Parts: sequence; structure tokens; C-alpha cells
Amino acid sequence: MKGGDTLNEGRWSKRILAVYFVLFLVFLYGSMIVMAVLAFNGPQGTISFPLKGSSFLWWETLFNQDLPGSKAEQILDSGKNSLYLGLAAGAVTSVLALTLSMAFRRRFRGDGILFFLVLLCLMTPGFLLSLGTSFFWRWMGFAPDLWKTALGTNVIWALPFGFLVMIAVWNRYEDTIEEGARDLGAGALTTFREITLPLVWTGVFGTFLFGFTLSWNEYDRTALFLGGGDSTLPIRIFSFTVGSVIRPDLYALGTGTTAIALLAVLFGVVFALFRLRRRGSAVELETQVAEELGEIAGTDNGAGMASRAGSSR
Repeated sequence: MKGGDTLNEGRWSKRILAVYFVLFLVFLYGSMIVMAVLAFNGPQGTISFPLKGSSFLWWETLFNQDLPGSKAEQILDSGKNSLYLGLAAGAVTSVLALTLSMAFRRRFRGDGILFFLVLLCLMTPGFLLSLGTSFFWRWMGFAPDLWKTALGTNVIWALPFGFLVMIAVWNRYEDTIEEGARDLGAGALTTFREITLPLVWTGVFGTFLFGFTLSWNEYDRTALFLGGGDSTLPIRIFSFTVGSVIRPDLYALGTGTTAIALLAVLFGVVFALFRLRRRGSAVELETQVAEELGEIAGTDNGAGMASRAGSSR
């Protein structure tokens, strides 16, 4: 009886956790789903239910400047800025996270202070970080700019996430692999290029995705660094909500930007799985070839031993 009661309690616990997980997903993504549905409202529709028909009109206004009330040109310019800034932030973040995390593979004096200093950017409110960095660059004599100031702030915001990812990668990394390469005569650069980087590239790619997605959706850490025509998509979306009536085209724009971020993450997962499967197939092929060569070598050795035994007789 006790065993049956324990089994039933375990089942009920799993069911309760499953219901809690589903409710959490609904709470997390419910607003985005509602926004996506309202983006397909009819021409006379608003940003509330019930829907007044259905159409792709509000999506067309994002790309066709000739439609009434379309802001396609402004959206296109801001989208390019967000895309280029996100790619640059992802590349810089991945390089910095890789090199910084490699320093923590060995203990050194002051490593604890440096560790928490890196994580400090994660705990600092975005607006305060943006405001303080803006004052600093103005004191240095630099005007706010997309590439001189906004890029650095987005990298500072994404670096702690990438750093923690790489720390987790190094924690399960086998140092003996590098030691074996060095014993075979490989130099430090060759070992890093041929051994280390191929083994940790998934973590590096993950830090790139962190840098890209965080910069793509960032507003607080970018707003004080941009002016004129250098607005990114989050800033442009905010400007559309000030002094004008919110229409379903804004929901379409928000749905599109969210979809791009999700597609970037999905592409990264699929690409990583594809590479891991290819590497697994290559390892299996190498193992099979080695076994066949071993069998051939064993057969040759056996034949040689038999011939030597016959000649000795």
C-alpha cells in the first residue's frame, strides 16, 4: 500500500508541475499571441477585440510606403540599424566572452573581484547604465553615436550572459585533450585552432545569439546614445506610440521583431544540432575505419606468424 501511495503521489506531483508549466507559458507568451492575432485585424479594426474582419493590410503597411499612414521607410532604416548593431554586438560579445572566460580556467589573484565586476553589468538597471555611460562619453568628448557608444553599451549588457555560458562550457571541458595535443608537438595556436575552438564552438555561438537578441530588443541601453536618423527598431516603435493613435500595424511590427529573434534562436539550435550530428557521424566513421584497419593488421600479423612458424619447421 505504501508503495502504491508513493507512486500515486509522484504522478500527481508531475501533473501539478505540468499544469504549472503550461500556465507559466500562457502567462509568458499570451500577450504576444494576442498581439499577433490583432495584427491580422481588418482595415477598420483596432487594437482590441472583437476582430473586424481579417486581412494582411497592417503587415503591408510595414513594407509598402504608398499605403495611407505607412511608415515603411522609417521602419526599414531602423531595422537595418538594429540588424547591423545586433550582429556587431553578437560578434564582439562572443570574442570577449571567450577570451575573458579562458582567463578563469586557472585561478589568479583578484579573480573573485573580477568575476563579480563582470556580473555587475547584469544587475545594474539599464537606464542608469545608459545614463552613466552617456555622461562618461560626453566627458571624454565623444558625441552619442550608433557605433562609438551604443555598440559598447549593448556589449556591456550582453557580456555577463555570454561569460556565464562560457564558464559553464569550460567546467565540463577536458584539459587532457589539449595536453595530449601539446605532447604530440602542437603549438599553442595550433592547439587552440584545431582542438579547443572546435570543442567549444557551440558555447561561442550561444554567446553570439545572446549578444544579437539582447541588442535587437534593447531600448533602455540604446536610447540615450542615438539621435537623428540612427534610431533602432525599439526606439522607433516607442516613437510611434507618442503623440499618435496606436494602430494594428504597430502590433504587426512587434510580432515581426519578436519572430525574428525567435527564428535566430531556432536557427542557432538547428545549426548546432546539425554540426553535432555531422561530428558524431565523422567520429563513427573514423572508429569504423580504425577497427577495420586493426582487423586487417591483425590478419596480416597472424599470416606472418604462421608463415614464420612454417619456415622454422
